[in-house]
Amino acid sequence: MRFFNTAGPCLPDYHYMIPPEERLGGARRLIEQFGYFVVHAPRQTGKTTTLMAMARTLTREGKLACLYLSCEEAEVAGDDFPRAEKILLDTIRLNSETGLSGDLRPPERWPVAEEGKALGAGLSAWARRCRLPLVLFFDEIDALRGNSLISVLRQLRSGYPSRPGAFPASVVLCGLRDVRDYKAASGGNPSRLGTSSPFNIKVKSLKLGYFGRGHVADLFGQHTRETGRIFDTVALDRVMELSGGQPWLVNALAKEVVEEMAVPASEPVTVHHIEEAKERLILARATHLDSLVARLHEDRVRRVVEPLVSGGLLTTADTYDDDISYLRDLGLVAADNPVRMANPIYREVTVRVLSGGVEGQVTTDPRTFVLPDGRLDFPMLLMEFAAFWKEHGEILATGMTYHEAAPQLVLMAFLQRVVNGGGYIDREYGVGRGRIDLLLRWPYNGSDGKRLWQREALELKVRAEGKPDPLNQGLAQLDGYLDGLGLDTGVLVIFDRRNKSPSVARRTRIGSATTPAGRKVTVLRA
Repeated sequence: MRFFNTAGPCLPDYHYMIPPEERLGGARRLIEQFGYFVVHAPRQTGKTTTLMAMARTLTREGKLACLYLSCEEAEVAGDDFPRAEKILLDTIRLNSETGLSGDLRPPERWPVAEEGKALGAGLSAWARRCRLPLVLFFDEIDALRGNSLISVLRQLRSGYPSRPGAFPASVVLCGLRDVRDYKAASGGNPSRLGTSSPFNIKVKSLKLGYFGRGHVADLFGQHTRETGRIFDTVALDRVMELSGGQPWLVNALAKEVVEEMAVPASEPVTVHHIEEAKERLILARATHLDSLVARLHEDRVRRVVEPLVSGGLLTTADTYDDDISYLRDLGLVAADNPVRMANPIYREVTVRVLSGGVEGQVTTDPRTFVLPDGRLDFPMLLMEFAAFWKEHGEILATGMTYHEAAPQLVLMAFLQRVVNGGGYIDREYGVGRGRIDLLLRWPYNGSDGKRLWQREALELKVRAEGKPDPLNQGLAQLDGYLDGLGLDTGVLVIFDRRNKSPSVARRTRIGSATTPAGRKVTVLRA
């Protein structure tokens, strides 16, 4: 029986996986045309799995000799390019012992060559000896830095005209970033390479995309055929919605349901199982999620994420394009405009991490808000937050790294503390929205024992220095949000960030207002 994989490359005999050519369309044609090209994608999207599978498939067909190798071990060489060359040649030899048959492997000894030419000389000797056209997949190419990266790219470019008889017929470079960004990794000065591109022989750049819905259905279908366990249509849709098709998240959600939650094979997997799996993943802060959120306090990440979380506008600083490009390479924000978090799970994890320190300081017992009929006493919750904000809000907000979004993060931390383990909070935020929309969902049992959901909608806005009171705008926006949810009432929260406004105690109060559509709503000013 195979299983869903969340660690390292997939192995066809052990893991459910999507055929590589479905994920990297056009790669085979470029290889068969003896092209040199680039593959790039964020981490944990299946780059290594796809390249290794493609190398195996093409070699097995008997027309090409394909070898996969990772440049990661050569990262330690830094600018010491002779050392980087040696590490790469040693890696090639080691990988060829298991990846290729004897008559396709490199010569027993690499030719003697001067520093800066050893890799090219070795590849040339191997191509001359190999009875089939040679194809190399250089994974983690952007692990190389400075002079080592320059040297490798220059040698590949130098040998390119001699292919296929005296140099690899096709070379694939794979990493986080496209080749246009390699010059930054090599020192940031394109003129050092004598060209605006350090790899101007490439014919194309291919981006390994996320899973589409068909891929997710295929992956889960493989599991169903082997085990009989069915993922219902709504559950599959929710996986796609929560993950945005990010391959690691798709596999992690399924793995959580099947292995950790141990849903019986005879029981269909429903959207409720997927919701629980999502919460468990977020709380566990699995390695992939942890590696992303660890970057949230980097300046270039904060410059993009802070206005995302606060609903403000991105600055037009000189670093704007580079900052956005960096976050897209990480996979933290979506690949297209408008700028937004890549998927709801990343969006949720980001807020929970940024507000986690506050949540730990909320001492209110969540059970005090549960009414006898199982519903949440939401008016009481708002009053408790107002009291909490009067006493602690200003101090907590001042100490947060994401200062522009600090009040909103404090409120979200308070709500999260109350609903943890019982309900859910859905958040909508993004650049230029001027607000954050929250939907609190709380399950309870009706009089007939049927599971029901209490839904409470909040809209968060900020009154900034020199700006008018956003009450009227907020009420109109809240109308639109409630229309979409099918709710009759909601809460508008306005945080006053003006320097000369009254004290926190005086400006924190709960009242009511009527929206343009005639809804009676609660207004919390803080």
